[in-house]
Amino acid sequence: MSAMSDLREENNMQKKTHDYDNVFKTMKSKHKRLFVSVINDIFGKNYSLDIHVDILPSEGYLTESETRDGGREIEEQISDFLIKIGKEVYLLECQSYDDGSMAIRIAEYAFIVARQFAKWDIGHATIPMPRFSVIYVKRTEKTPKETKITFVFPDGQSVDYESDNVILEQLTKEYIVEKRLFPYIPFYIARYEKDITAEQDVGPAVDDLTYFRDEMLRLHRDGELSDVEMIDLMGFVNTIITHIANGNRNEERLVNIMGGTVIETESERLVRQGISQGISQGLSQGLSQGLSQGLSQGLSEGMAQGQAKMLIELGREDGYDDETILKRMQEKIGLSLEEAEKYMKMFGGETS
Repeated sequence: MSAMSDLREENNMQKKTHDYDNVFKTMKSKHKRLFVSVINDIFGKNYSLDIHVDILPSEGYLTESETRDGGREIEEQISDFLIKIGKEVYLLECQSYDDGSMAIRIAEYAFIVARQFAKWDIGHATIPMPRFSVIYVKRTEKTPKETKITFVFPDGQSVDYESDNVILEQLTKEYIVEKRLFPYIPFYIARYEKDITAEQDVGPAVDDLTYFRDEMLRLHRDGELSDVEMIDLMGFVNTIITHIANGNRNEERLVNIMGGTVIETESERLVRQGISQGISQGLSQGLSQGLSQGLSQGLSEGMAQGQAKMLIELGREDGYDDETILKRMQEKIGLSLEEAEKYMKMFGGETS
């Protein structure tokens, strides 16, 4: 392999790694509720899905690494996900590829976290270590089944600090849905990366994506997934697909299963589109009514349009009739019947 192709391959790997990381980070910041089931599954807990969840700030540290040309560079490492439920703290690290430094990084992250909850007095400190797990999106023959950190003390004592890893490729689609492991769904497609990038048969990938789509729609109808959660999960799936396929002939077929290409989350796009339209209308009205009043009215109208459009599209997807969709708009976003009918005509055709 030439130096140029070698560098290109490394750049592609880094690009895809960042794409996986970005989806994981966006999901944890917008939909922390969905991770309660993940905590339950990994650590054998039984938390209610509506339990209060605190996301702790991810603290970083500086580390020195060697570059390809033999030089040295300083990088900041930041732990992926710190979640606190009750008195328990959990550290989840999402990893795309095997990494020989993973165990030492977990040890460093864990001590940073433990320092926040340490208790001390003269001559004594108690340092509670968090529970941790590494989630591997992909698997190779080197992917470890567990991560173990052994602390060795001068008097000969040693303590193993360990946890089983989650290897997504070993989980079936049925298990993911049964256990409500929604954050795993966007990364499921990674097991078909070789077939997708080589433009080989992607029939199994199509079948699995269709299964997830249908199950998410079912759970949405049953009230287990909110409108925004379902739309964003579909968007996250498509984000991973577009970066794996990178524009090849498989991309459109796979993306269409979830309903079109989404890089920003779909709920954000709909709200942004509604806000943009509303601001434009509001500013136009503001020419005669005053800029401040027009902008305020435009923002309000824009938010309503974005939410209404989202509910109409979801209602159509779920097979609801116009009367039910109108009722949902009135109940969920506080529209009058007249306003709801206006948006129905705007985004969903004439009302019956």
